[in-house]
Amino acid sequence: MRLSELGKQQTASVVGVEKLQADDAIAARLQDIGFVAGETVKVITRAPWGGDPILVQVGTSRFALRREEASRIVLQQGVQRG
Repeated sequence: MRLSELGKQQTASVVGVEKLQADDAIAARLQDIGFVAGETVKVITRAPWGGDPILVQVGTSRFALRREEASRIVLQQGVQRG
């Protein structure tokens, strides 16, 4: 599943970030701020009227992501680091 599909207040583990090209700056930035394999992510809330942007927490940091950016983060539910 994708981060853009995760429900409000739900958590999942990051599997990876989809790269659209070899030197994908957005994918690199998402990984730099903590969206790396095995990290737990939680959707805190979504903006009204379409849910864009999405406020997410990864580790102890919170970020507002556009839905398009969130759709590039691949997740697995049910497996989380302790």
